[in-house]
Amino acid sequence: MNFLSGHTSSLLSALRLMSGLLFLQHGTTKYLSLPPSDFSGVAPLSLPGIAGMIELATGLLIAVGLFTRPAAFLASGTMAAAYFLAHAPQNFYPILNGGELAVLYCFVFLYLAAAGGGRFSVDALLGRA
Repeated sequence: MNFLSGHTSSLLSALRLMSGLLFLQHGTTKYLSLPPSDFSGVAPLSLPGIAGMIELATGLLIAVGLFTRPAAFLASGTMAAAYFLAHAPQNFYPILNGGELAVLYCFVFLYLAAAGGGRFSVDALLGRA
């Protein structure tokens, strides 16, 4: 199945953009109440507050593709910590402890830390890809 092989860099950019935007919304709901949720209005120095700050900053950087590798590495570590601190103590299986999204984010961001932002990123525009 090679019909997409010529589009890997473009698809990498699409993966980066969408995962960055989806991650960004976790930070915006915590700090800007956009959209309002049960997680809105967290205390900035609490564990969820610090995670929200990281989600806001790295989500934005990953979405635009600026400092993609370090931002994605930090986001990946944040999601690993979130999984082991919040989800794993509840149950061994991610499907039962609600941690599937944290695990998926962790590995998508780990891949982006290794692969970079792709051809449609600020990093590529600045020659840092």
